[in-house]
Amino acid sequence: MMKINSYLKKISACDFKTLSRTISLIENEAEGYENILMQLPSSSAKIIGITGAPGSGKSSLTDALIGEMINDKKKVGVLCIDPSSPFNKGALLGDRIRMSEWYNHPNVFIRSLANKGSLGGLHPKIIEIADVMKAAAFDYIIIETVGVGQSEVDIAALADITIVVLIPEGGDTIQTMKAGLMEVGDIFIINKYDRPDAENFYNNLKQMMAPAFHRSQKQIPVLKTIATQKEGIDKLYKLIVEWNVTNEKNKIELMTEKIWAIIQNKKMKAIDKEELKKELSKEILKKKFNMYRFAQKYFKPNLLDK
Repeated sequence: MMKINSYLKKISACDFKTLSRTISLIENEAEGYENILMQLPSSSAKIIGITGAPGSGKSSLTDALIGEMINDKKKVGVLCIDPSSPFNKGALLGDRIRMSEWYNHPNVFIRSLANKGSLGGLHPKIIEIADVMKAAAFDYIIIETVGVGQSEVDIAALADITIVVLIPEGGDTIQTMKAGLMEVGDIFIINKYDRPDAENFYNNLKQMMAPAFHRSQKQIPVLKTIATQKEGIDKLYKLIVEWNVTNEKNKIELMTEKIWAIIQNKKMKAIDKEELKKELSKEILKKKFNMYRFAQKYFKPNLLDK
């Protein structure tokens, strides 16, 4: 318990080295990581989700937003979710060149995480990692997702504010996203606004976001930005500061699924996957092999015994 208390004190004091080590413990499910999670205090840190299609400039927008927060004397934690290698599940785009000026800043913590094949554009343990981040003394936590599409909307349930980043050439993107992200975004950004047809795209998006068409029945903010030149970022930050609405229904849905997964994972701990594979390699050679009967042996109680 003393070691856990020591960990928590250092995290609360925003000790970046301890915070980084704790995130690694959670990622690797190291012994004792659950005890740390169970002792985490509650926090009022605001989580900002930044999502959108690949190439929309999410990293540049995040970089510019960090600058606004630092100018406002805030502490910022950033989690960047990268695509994974299909072979070793490591981060495929671990370098964060666009945010390089913040890596040594005393009030900015940046961590890249591989999504490890997880659907939803996030890391499989993003809730646990976000909770650890919230226990640190950050004013804002930014979570930048992998480039996502229609059904990958988990960030909307996790974040207090979901920002969807689009680009003027994204007309077709809207068609593929509108049944998913287009319905859960709190703020929409048209980035790279200096590109051709940006104004037409803006007008079309505003019409789509009008209360009469959008199921939220409220006016959804649509902002124009050129993130690489820091244009429009001040207006975005002002909206974030003033934002005070959270979607509790989405949060409960996500939390239910996560708790279900935690219970499921705990119950599976007793089953060694490698041993299962060895047994399967023997059993599968039998003529009357049945996959479902084989799996049934691992159920408790064993239904075949009834």
